[in-house]
Amino acid sequence: MHTTLRVRRFNPEHDHPSAYYQEYNLDVDPGDSVLDGLIKVRETIDDSLTLRCSCRGAICGSCGMRINGHATLACKTKMVSVASEGEIIQIEPMNNMPVIKDLVTDMASFWSKIRQVQPWLQPQGPPPEAEYTAPPQAMSHLHGVMSCIMCGVCVSDCTVLEVDSQFVGPAALAKAYRFVADPRDSATSQRLKTLNQPGGMWDCTRCMECIQVCPKGVVPMDKIMSLRAKSMAEKIPATCGSRHAEVFTDIIKHKGILDEPMLALRTFGLKHVERLLGMIPMVIQSVLKGKVPLSGPLHRPLSSIRHIQRLFKRARTKS
Repeated sequence: MHTTLRVRRFNPEHDHPSAYYQEYNLDVDPGDSVLDGLIKVRETIDDSLTLRCSCRGAICGSCGMRINGHATLACKTKMVSVASEGEIIQIEPMNNMPVIKDLVTDMASFWSKIRQVQPWLQPQGPPPEAEYTAPPQAMSHLHGVMSCIMCGVCVSDCTVLEVDSQFVGPAALAKAYRFVADPRDSATSQRLKTLNQPGGMWDCTRCMECIQVCPKGVVPMDKIMSLRAKSMAEKIPATCGSRHAEVFTDIIKHKGILDEPMLALRTFGLKHVERLLGMIPMVIQSVLKGKVPLSGPLHRPLSSIRHIQRLFKRARTKS
């Protein structure tokens, strides 16, 4: 199988360092991984190509990079899956992290955000003679999140981190959930109060990129949604994020359709009138394009609204 690897290069030692793309033509076995191809380039074509790898078995997480526009593990990505007809494969370093050289990124900010959520057990009471234990059935729901290998792939493609470096990120929030949901941990309330602050769990926009790219099926966004639900159940002080969730469902329940103007008013309230005023230009553009329905008491027939209310009642019963 003949293919071309188009690699984004960057060398900080150059007099005027800037990123550029370099293409490498090579013959590979269709079953080879993209990492196999990169190693072949380094060993036979260009020994200056810099990348990070170790286990080559999707365990260590060190070979995270962007392949054809999405972050993934190069060792887990087969050549044939991204270039079945020999197309050009574009390879870039992970996003949202400083590039050290070529495909190697500085993950210091990643680890800083992980430490920020205090990823260790905080039990209460005197320590046991051996270790803190929990019945298997109480821990089984954490198997998915404990599969995280800290590769940073979800952080690379997080759309919030592209515009807000203060956001703690999907990996750290998934790790936070792992301890919030651990029956041995006694710091749930304090953890949720910390995550309730700006940059925490309410800043996720639910773009689902972290779910799409996670190589181990951790589904970080689902864990973020669970953290939000737990904070509301714990009666953690309301924020615009939690009010948005509550008001959203309340409007749907009572009107049968989302009323965007009312959603904004009830979410921000008079305490945040400056934010409401700042949304006026966007609202005007949306209205002109027919994207915002008129606010009013009813948008659907009463029979339809009653049907929606029955769905809400059934969902509460099953939960």
